[in-house]
Amino acid sequence: MQSETDGENDWYSDEAATFGDRMAGAREALGLTQAELARRMGVKLKTVRAWEEDLNEPRANKLQMLAGVLNVSIMWLLNGEGDGLDAPEQEVPVSPDMRDLLTEIRGVKSEMGLLADKLGRLEKKLRATLKEGM
Repeated sequence: MQSETDGENDWYSDEAATFGDRMAGAREALGLTQAELARRMGVKLKTVRAWEEDLNEPRANKLQMLAGVLNVSIMWLLNGEGDGLDAPEQEVPVSPDMRDLLTEIRGVKSEMGLLADKLGRLEKKLRATLKEGM
């Protein structure tokens, strides 16, 4: 762990990463799966996924608990400043074009998650309708 306030390392800064990116990085650094983190936090798996995909953010009490479980500061989770993770060993320069592509990929991934949830709800509704018809 290191303090990001020295300006030498901004890998997880607000400009370079989102809340979800920092959360996922800290979870992965501890070797936790999303399901394991959800269990420890007492939330559903889809809640953890929504946090990591920046579709939602935890409430204050869950944010405090999350920081404790991930062994990082709340401020680091929110804006990349304070006690958090060290940057990856090998930094790869990220051009603006690459950053745009990564943002687009993240958006598509989020849309896919939402569509998967919708598909699950439709399937459940179809099963219920078929069951009523029997």
